[in-house]
Amino acid sequence: MGEDMYHILLKNKISQAGLRLLPASYHCSEDIKQAEAILVRSAPISEDVLPQTMLAVARCGAGVNNISIPVCTQRGIAVFNTPGANANAVKELTLAALFLSSRKIVDGIQWVNGLEKGDDLSARVEKGKGKFVGPELLGKTLGIIGLGAIGKEVARTAVALGMKVVAMDERIVSDTVTSVKGDWMQIVSTMQEVYQVSDYITAHVPLTPETKGMFCQANFACMKDGVRIINMSRGELVNEKDMIAALESQKVACYVTDFVSNGLLGVQGVIGIPHLGASTPEAEDNCAVMAVNQVVDYLENGNITNSVNFPAITMERCGKHRISIVSGHAFSVSSLPIVPKAMKVESKGEMIYALIDTDSDVTILEAFLRETFIKIRVL
Repeated sequence: MGEDMYHILLKNKISQAGLRLLPASYHCSEDIKQAEAILVRSAPISEDVLPQTMLAVARCGAGVNNISIPVCTQRGIAVFNTPGANANAVKELTLAALFLSSRKIVDGIQWVNGLEKGDDLSARVEKGKGKFVGPELLGKTLGIIGLGAIGKEVARTAVALGMKVVAMDERIVSDTVTSVKGDWMQIVSTMQEVYQVSDYITAHVPLTPETKGMFCQANFACMKDGVRIINMSRGELVNEKDMIAALESQKVACYVTDFVSNGLLGVQGVIGIPHLGASTPEAEDNCAVMAVNQVVDYLENGNITNSVNFPAITMERCGKHRISIVSGHAFSVSSLPIVPKAMKVESKGEMIYALIDTDSDVTILEAFLRETFIKIRVL
């Protein structure tokens, strides 16, 4: 499309810090029928909101469970996310959750708010505060499942607070210890090893078939009595029926979640937070800036950074024209009616993506190859 206008559909309120980075030729609105890209936070993105013109969907955040990835992949639509952009915000809320789970702060505040005024108020407070005694974090063991951008930051801060950290990430295979700002955390190879030794457990993993329901009766049995569990990732990581039973038996002393649900609302021992993990102005700005930069680079240059369904690929321009090809099968560049000056081809699963720079005539290329590939663009 060259310098032609691109249309960006906004499915949620997106920070102006990101929208200000869109080129002047771009038009963005919450009511565009034929858009080339979508910027979204939590709104569901299904096939019915993806017109034939759609090229990219960018999630201003890390999780993409609200986006129909298989549909996008089948239609050659790149799906982007912004890993790490909200890491500090989620880290801070995780730390707050650790304190809330341990010191009975919420129960204490609710009790104080229910007191009546009177000359004996101080005496009543002193008499009643014993119900809200809770342990310190210093010297306790924090188990972390997932050492991505958020998990690493949680580990560093927990160590600074004097906690011991035991962590597991399926991408890390060694049993060694890894330096965390001058102190140590232990890396183990299985979740069960984390469960067995931890006083507090926090998960920072995506929702997958393997992680769905990971907090369940079988795994609770591996944990210490009175363990405290923090979930800032996805509500579906928890088997709610099993969690209620574990709370009733005091196997789990407290469960803090950023994902309230009908099943756990009002349950004793559950502290529900209204999905505030990334709800800071800084995180919203960071996510929007990253999402916009990735979308613009893809629309204009075909470069791919932080896509969940396309391979990562970037290439400096060196020809009169750039061709981007999305294919569901392997192909030979030599079969194309052009002479490449530079090219890159990468794959992710069955998805093949190519960038080709050329000085050749490309006027008939899109029409000539439209039936061969999922998508082809001349940029």
